[in-house]
Amino acid sequence: MDTQTTADKEIDTRGLNCPLPILKAKKALADLTSGQVLRVLATDPGSLRDFQAFARQTGHALLGQETLPGNEFVHLLRRR
Repeated sequence: MDTQTTADKEIDTRGLNCPLPILKAKKALADLTSGQVLRVLATDPGSLRDFQAFARQTGHALLGQETLPGNEFVHLLRRR
């Protein structure tokens, strides 16, 4: 899936390390309704596997992940 997909909400967690990107995403997802999409910007390389595990454990759908130039990562999650 294209990580440029329109998201209902976007959060910027660049510069934060685990577990802060996940915690901020969890809080942001709580503000969304079922089916809405959250786009998370991150710089923590561990966030790739962290968001995969988070999606498995919470039931939210991980729609896509992308690595951008400059070691930035984009994660798209759909609220369950």
